[in-house]
Amino acid sequence: QVQLVESGGGSVQAGGSLRLSCAASGYMYNSYCMGWFRQAPGRQREGVATIDTTGNTAYEDSVKGRFTISKDNAKNTLYLQMNSLKPEDTAIYYCAARQSEASWIRICLIPNREYNHWGQGTQVTVSS
Repeated sequence: QVQLVESGGGSVQAGGSLRLSCAASGYMYNSYCMGWFRQAPGRQREGVATIDTTGNTAYEDSVKGRFTISKDNAKNTLYLQMNSLKPEDTAIYYCAARQSEASWIRICLIPNREYNHWGQGTQVTVSS
């Protein structure tokens, strides 16, 4: 059983940076991929960034070049470094873990029921 707890959210002005952390209890290496997802009011949850067991990563197009996902297996922690933040990045950000394999890393960006562990979310607000 994996439990995930996000932290690091907050309010920043456009152009600013935040680093989100997701502390995992349990064994992260049992997860084929882990991801960051976000949900803005009135919108569906979407994948932002994902990383698999070998370190392969994938990003949603709007965050490429601005966000970086990483993980520290020794600390059982997943990170999302967010730079050059924009007002449209405002959302609740969730981390999640998926144990089933995917044939392509970008499949891990899909927030479906294959992700069987979710954190409670952390709010990110970017003002213009």
